[in-house]
Amino acid sequence: MLKRKIYDQLVAWKKNSNGATAMMIDGARRVGKSFITEEFAKAEYKSYILIDFGKAPKDVLDLFVNDSSNLDLFFAKLAAFYSTALHKRESLIIFDEVQQYPRARQLIKYLVADGRFDYLETGSLIRLKKNVQDIIIPSEEDHIEMFPLDFEEFLWAMGDEATYPLIKQCFETKTPLGAALHCKVMNDFRQYILVGGMPQSVLAYINGKDFEASDVAKRRILKLYRDDVVKFAEGYEDKVFAVFDGIPGQLSKKEKKYKLSSLGKQARFRTFEDSFIWLNEAMVVNACFNATDPNVGLALSSDNATQKCYMADTGLLVTHTFKDRKYTDNELYRAILFDKLNINEGMLIENVVAQMLRLHRERLYFYSRSDSQKRENHMEIDFLITEGKKISPVEVKSGNYRSHSSLDKFRKHFSSVIGNSYILYTKDVMIKDGIVHLPLYMAELF
Repeated sequence: MLKRKIYDQLVAWKKNSNGATAMMIDGARRVGKSFITEEFAKAEYKSYILIDFGKAPKDVLDLFVNDSSNLDLFFAKLAAFYSTALHKRESLIIFDEVQQYPRARQLIKYLVADGRFDYLETGSLIRLKKNVQDIIIPSEEDHIEMFPLDFEEFLWAMGDEATYPLIKQCFETKTPLGAALHCKVMNDFRQYILVGGMPQSVLAYINGKDFEASDVAKRRILKLYRDDVVKFAEGYEDKVFAVFDGIPGQLSKKEKKYKLSSLGKQARFRTFEDSFIWLNEAMVVNACFNATDPNVGLALSSDNATQKCYMADTGLLVTHTFKDRKYTDNELYRAILFDKLNINEGMLIENVVAQMLRLHRERLYFYSRSDSQKRENHMEIDFLITEGKKISPVEVKSGNYRSHSSLDKFRKHFSSVIGNSYILYTKDVMIKDGIVHLPLYMAELF
């Protein structure tokens, strides 16, 4: 069993809600939603029923149509069908893959009001209009996003629960870990980049440190995503595929903004906007938007037409990049493991930072301004984050970087709104020239 932080969130919800709300877990396919909900149900309740709407028989679906107005009969039939006794305030009912049967989600309002049992829903693609257009979203629904394993959870899976508390302490005090420990953690972090955080990939890898087994698991997940595009993006699936397949090429460039011209000379954002939205709402990608004027805030100045498109799991990006070639031809594995990065492999570093920053914020932002007339106005900042009322620029660098001219110009130009400035790189903690330098593996602590 993989230990996941979301489990503690579910325990807290059960205690604090006490039946007043249902809980919706939203996440990409194969991120571990079904597994964690069933483990939670087994450990925290006297009994539970799991209804998988991906394969629920017609007899069960008919209950939501014919018997939902009589909850006594509804629960009696449900208990009989699943051969499971339900106990007042001691049983959990799970609606798994609820996006495939929106009527069940709409019923949550009345089930929660009834108060007899607790309710957990899991969903992929639940934000897509197609999956909610005919229902009223229940207000009695709390919401948690579930992501691939973060780096700390990856270390847990590797049998290491001692290292990350020290990483946190060093982050908070801005103290170096020391050469030996930093080297060890970076070695683990390189494995995390390549394997990613999808549970099936992690489990395949830790059984013998087998990157090829991990790659096979990731290929299955990517095929599932493509199947979902065909099923849920009907009518514009070709455009979704075009955007998705173009991600590695876009991220391999020095300037990582998604250039629509790569999709065709006549490509326009309005033509592909639904495709970007689909991938983002399916939580397959992490979109990062250009905040054109940080003086007025990030969301207020967001330019949705100018965005970077990162994969939500960096391990999947590794496999997606070489999807048409054998695992043995994938030089990214060798480049990362032996710290031989060039600019193309550097896309993985920026992608994993985006993945880690997304853990604690709904939206990602960067800053880009081109000015061929005045070079001092030409700036590219990889990420912008808020810390209190201040904005903090975050640059991602290699360990041997020589300058940070964009960061210097940005700090000067927006000095009134800037808090801390950060560089994430492959070396240990350091503060230099008023800039906090942190190792890449600390990105998820922001």
